[in-house]
Amino acid sequence: MPPPSLPNEGHGQVKAGAPGNVASLLGIAALVTLVHLLTNNRYGFHRDELQFLSDAVHLDWGFVAYPPLTPFLERTGLALFGLSLVGLRLFSVLAQAVAIFATGLMARQLGGGRLAQVTAALTTALSPLALFEGTEFQYSSFDYLWWVLTACFVIRLLRTEDARWWIGVGATVGLGLMTKYTMLFFVAGIVGGFLLTPARRLLWNRWFWAAALLALLIFLPNLLWQARHEFISLQFLRHIHTRDVGEGRAHGFLRDQFLICANLFASPLWIAGLIGYWRDRRYRPLAWMYAIPLALFVLGKGRGYYLAAAYPMLMAMGALAAERWLRSLSKFQGRAVKGAFFTGLAAYGLGVCALILPLASSGPLKDFALSNNGDLREEIGWPELVQRVAAIRDSLPPAQRESVGVLVGNYGEQGAIEILGRAYGLPPPISLTNSAWLRGYPKPPPRTLIVLGSSRDEVDKALTACRVAGHNVNPGGNAGGIRNEESEYHPDIFVCGGPRLSWPEFWKRYQGFG
Repeated sequence: MPPPSLPNEGHGQVKAGAPGNVASLLGIAALVTLVHLLTNNRYGFHRDELQFLSDAVHLDWGFVAYPPLTPFLERTGLALFGLSLVGLRLFSVLAQAVAIFATGLMARQLGGGRLAQVTAALTTALSPLALFEGTEFQYSSFDYLWWVLTACFVIRLLRTEDARWWIGVGATVGLGLMTKYTMLFFVAGIVGGFLLTPARRLLWNRWFWAAALLALLIFLPNLLWQARHEFISLQFLRHIHTRDVGEGRAHGFLRDQFLICANLFASPLWIAGLIGYWRDRRYRPLAWMYAIPLALFVLGKGRGYYLAAAYPMLMAMGALAAERWLRSLSKFQGRAVKGAFFTGLAAYGLGVCALILPLASSGPLKDFALSNNGDLREEIGWPELVQRVAAIRDSLPPAQRESVGVLVGNYGEQGAIEILGRAYGLPPPISLTNSAWLRGYPKPPPRTLIVLGSSRDEVDKALTACRVAGHNVNPGGNAGGIRNEESEYHPDIFVCGGPRLSWPEFWKRYQGFG
C-alpha cells in the first residue's frame, strides 16, 4: 500500500472530515461498550484488580507500584457500585470507548472521510490490547487513553498551528503521569519529535510552558509523595524490570507489536501510517512519537505491550492512506479490496475476542479462553480461597481465634482477604508486598497466623510452629481444578505461630515487591 501524499508544511490547513461521521464513531464505541458490559460479569476479579481494590481503601497520593489515579477511580467505583464486576470495570470500558472514538477523530483531523474514520476506529477496537483493557480495571487501561488523547491533541496542534492546543497536551500528559510512569517515554517522543522537525517553531512559546507547568502541577502531589518515601517506586521498578528480564518477559518485543499491540490483519495500515507521518513535513513529529519510545523500550528491554497505545495514531494515518489509495482503483476493485479487508479484520477480531473476552460462563468457548489466556485463569478461585481461610479460622481453638492474623504472600491474596474477606469477618491482611508493607503490621501483632502464598520451606524459615491446615484448589477443570498461580505454585495454607525474628526485624527483612 503506497503512503499517502499529504500537504507539506506550507500548504495550508488540512480539511477535516464531514461532521456527520461522528455518529458512526459513536456507534462503534457504543457497540464495544455494550459487549464489555454484557461479558464483564463472568468469572471474577483478576489478582491485579484485587491489588487496586486494596489500595483503593487506603487512598494516598502515591503507591509503591503505581501513581494514585487508578486506585482513586476504583474508590469511586466502590462508592457507586459496590463489589460489582461490571460497575468496577466501567471506567476501563469507558476509557477504551473514548480511545476508539478519538482514533476516528484523529483520522478525521488528518483529512480522512467516513471510510478512513471508521477503519481507524474499527482496527483499534479489534486490537488485542485495546480489547483486553476493557475487560479489567488496570492502570494500563487509563494509560492507553491518555496516550491516544495526547496524540489527538498533537495532531490538532499541528493541523491548526494554534499553540493553545499545548494545554490539552499538558493536561493529558499530567493525567498520564498520575496513571503510569511510562508516559515519560511518550513525552520523550513528543519533545524529540518537535525538536527534530520543522514543528520546533511551535515550541518555547507561552502556551508550551503553560502546558509543561500544568502537567507538573497535576503530577506534583505524587512527586512530593515519592520524595517523602525516598522514591520507593524507583526501587520497585528496578526490581520488577530485573525480574521481567530474568524470566524472559521482555522477549519477543518486536513480535508483540504485531500480535498484541495491534490487530495483525491490519498491520499494513499502521506501517503505512508510520511511513505517511514520516513523509509529511507537517505531521512528521508523530513518526518520532512512535520511533523514540520504540527505541527506548527496545534498548531498555521493555515488555511487548508497553507501546500499544501508540498504534491508534498510526492506524489513523494508515486509514487515510488506504482511503486515498482506494480512490485510484476502479469501483469493482475498490469494493473487492474493502470486502476482503473488513472480512479479514472481522474474522481475526472474532478470534481475538474468543481468546480475550469472557464470552461464555461455560462450554467450549470458556474452555478455549481459559486454556489459552492466563489472565482469565487468574480470575478464578478467589472467593473459594477466602472461604477456606474463613473455615480454617473458625476451626481454631478459641484462644487462637482471639489473636489471629492472615499473612499473605502476594497482592492478589492481600486484596482477596481485605475486600472479599469482609463478608466472613476476616481481619485485614498482613502483607509485606508493595504499599501494604509501607502501611505496616497490626499493633499489637497477632499470636497466630494463617499463612497463604508460601511454601513449606519458606514458612519454616521465617515463622514458628507451622502446620498445613488446608489447600487451595480451584473449581472447574479436571480433578485439580483450573490451574493458576494460586493453585499451582503455593497451594498449601498453613497455621503458624509468630515470626522467628521480632516483628520490626521480620518486617524489615521480608519486604517484597510484586
